Amino acid sequence: MNRTDLIHHLMVLSYGMTLVSSSVMAETTMPVSSTQDLSAAIEKINYIATKNTDLRLSGYVDAGYIYNFTGNDQVANRFPTDGQRAGDFNLNAVKLTFDKPLTYDNELQAGFRTDLMLGEDAGKGNQASAFSMEQAYVIFRLPLGNGLDVRIGKFASWLGYETMERPGNVNITYSQMYTFLPVTMTGVSFTYPINDRADMGWAVGNGVKADNVGSFDSDDGYGIMAMVKYRPPGDRSYWQNSVYYSWDSAYELANGQGHNNSNAVIYDSLFNWVPQFAGNMLLLGASVDLGYAENSDSGDGVLNNTSSTLWGLAVYTKYQLTAIFSLAGRIAYLHTNDPGAFYGNTSSGWLNTGTQDTWSFTLTSRFDLAENLSLRVEYRADLGNDSTYYTNGVNTYTGNGMAQTIALEAVYSF
Repeated sequence: MNRTDLIHHLMVLSYGMTLVSSSVMAETTMPVSSTQDLSAAIEKINYIATKNTDLRLSGYVDAGYIYNFTGNDQVANRFPTDGQRAGDFNLNAVKLTFDKPLTYDNELQAGFRTDLMLGEDAGKGNQASAFSMEQAYVIFRLPLGNGLDVRIGKFASWLGYETMERPGNVNITYSQMYTFLPVTMTGVSFTYPINDRADMGWAVGNGVKADNVGSFDSDDGYGIMAMVKYRPPGDRSYWQNSVYYSWDSAYELANGQGHNNSNAVIYDSLFNWVPQFAGNMLLLGASVDLGYAENSDSGDGVLNNTSSTLWGLAVYTKYQLTAIFSLAGRIAYLHTNDPGAFYGNTSSGWLNTGTQDTWSFTLTSRFDLAENLSLRVEYRADLGNDSTYYTNGVNTYTGNGMAQTIALEAVYSF
């Protein structure tokens, strides 16, 4: 290779790299005798991007349409996007996950995870341009006993059968109970494998009001979580029990109006089973949630020194009929004597009225048209007392009729 050709190669190479160390650049500009030597020199360059092959990038794009046959009414106790009156096109979420997971080795090691979400799910159903740092934590393993994993930052809650990521749930819309459960916590968590079949965990962090990541607000408070998970032998199944407790701000009281000496607790039990007798084509799941909050204010900001309770039950099933087609169903029930007293993962979508008993019945079909592309179509019916409501900004009017919903969703994952 003559000098002119070498200079040409180096100019192309420098144009493709924006940040390299000056010492290594000096090495690559030394004369080389062949294109093989030039390739070897390129391989020695330390790019800003790490050479760690354990880093992973994944995510999805989720968009769709939801239509509620309720006229001017919204559906009560629903995630806002799911309960909007009439029809709505939704950019549910654009999600990116960048992480370095830990290996299975019981040794001192570290990693991290970040989950970035853009869309209406990130903004709790309010706007398509909303942004949320769903998770961002450092994780490391201490080789104590069977290995203690420590997470510091913002991480997903252990409560609830359904997750924030719609594509990971068996249905498009969320159940009523999802609205009242904490989705994330900012703090520190510890998980420990008791043996091959059982895990336990404990976490402490900020209160979950409005996705708050600070503790400077006087009504933010603190919360703790605990979890035990058991995997029976044989079939692919697990049983998990979790509890969340918050003090000084309750969990969280309506509109974030926390009060001193206001305590709350939510217990969640969930079960998941993929039986072998069905050829691993059938999924069965269930969840039970119990909640209690003292000194509730019913959403009006006035402490009335009363207690509020809620409890819910949901049963899930999914069957893979063919390689590309599956059907999933859900039956859910929610009872609460004061839904406004519980501040779940959203600041709207429930009624600040008295006792409510609502049922929902959901059927979802899924088509896996390509390796990374899925389409889902869903029908849902909600019924019960105060199942719908309409507000003109001054007064709220409730209805007890059936609220019917259809939903369409397209997801591309990578």
